[in-house]
Amino acid sequence: MINPIIVNLLGVESPYCEFRSRRPLTVELVVFRKHPVSLEGMVALPEELDGSQGDNRLPQVHCQIQAQNDWQAIQCWLAEFDDSPQTRRGYRKEAERLLLWSVKQRHKPISGLLREDFQAYQAFLVNPQPATYWCGPRAPRQSNNWKPFKGPLAESSRRQSLIVINALLSYLVDAGYLRGNPLSLIRRRNKTLKPETGEALAQERFLDQETWGQLKAYIAALPQETDREIEHYERTRFLFHFLYLLAPRVSEVASHSMNSFREFRGKWWWFVEGKGGKRAKVPVNDEMLDALMRYRRFLRLDDLPAEDDMSPILRSIKGDKGVSANMVYRLVKDTVNAAGQKLESESPINGRKLRKASCHWFRHTAVTHGDDSGIGIKYIQASARHEKMETTAIYQHAEDHRWHDEWQRLRY
Repeated sequence: MINPIIVNLLGVESPYCEFRSRRPLTVELVVFRKHPVSLEGMVALPEELDGSQGDNRLPQVHCQIQAQNDWQAIQCWLAEFDDSPQTRRGYRKEAERLLLWSVKQRHKPISGLLREDFQAYQAFLVNPQPATYWCGPRAPRQSNNWKPFKGPLAESSRRQSLIVINALLSYLVDAGYLRGNPLSLIRRRNKTLKPETGEALAQERFLDQETWGQLKAYIAALPQETDREIEHYERTRFLFHFLYLLAPRVSEVASHSMNSFREFRGKWWWFVEGKGGKRAKVPVNDEMLDALMRYRRFLRLDDLPAEDDMSPILRSIKGDKGVSANMVYRLVKDTVNAAGQKLESESPINGRKLRKASCHWFRHTAVTHGDDSGIGIKYIQASARHEKMETTAIYQHAEDHRWHDEWQRLRY
């Protein structure tokens, strides 16, 4: 039996570990033995694993952030993305995975990892083992059934994971928390860790005209027999008009009020505060204005918002309160998953593409289709709120279509 005094001193009440005895008065720390714990549950790791004494730590006097350990350092880094909730969630996921792996597999804090450890982590992402511990279907983060992975990561996902982790480590070096970034030593020799080119991202993360048309047809055919079905249809219809015709980020859909739609010099615009607090305006074309008026009528509001209308743009199903960015993401994923499943039997490629789509795909889709429609690139850049013309140019595919059509002239 374990000596209760020793157990109490070691803090057995901590949610992320348990103790077991091999012989009287001997206690072995077993970290995360039964199931993984999300980042929120790792706030109080034991001293030898929390990073307060990591081999790669600079003395605390050099630190420019209020972080005594790895968990606190990660929180400081994540706080830099509070204005972009979707980005923050993605970055938290990668930091969470690394911290879990570091403690469980390497028995080290993040601030104790070396180049060889990151080589091992790169291999681990290809096939997280033991799979029963690391991989499983989606579950609530507080649940014992929650897992950090659904399964092995594809090459593009592994690349993205390591890019995010490299950004975390670079931040901690700049903050005077770490001596150096061991991952950067691998990146110099490993082409698979280089960020994907903008062209590759654009090719993968937008819907072509055909698939977009099939999604619109699916939404138009949603059932409208009951009050609940009508509520769901009207909100879904408006949301996808908003995503496609204004190219917002998901956080912007959730955070803006109705009076962000305003008339200016005889035209309607969407006045948006975007990434980094940057303010801009985006033209509201006739289709978008019609969609806004239809949704407001459904909500029993006046056709157009007044200057003092601070109510949220997108509402709960009953229309009495706003929705979070996470809820917007889920609404989109539920819709594209259902549309993809329905489409997969008759058009497998398009069905699979739809099921992969996320909110940000519609921002890319809007920009790409804007170019297809012949809108000038400077106006596309202004509507997408890209700082650089080069970013907008990534989404110019019209010339590719013309090139492909011309090449059809070649005959065997």
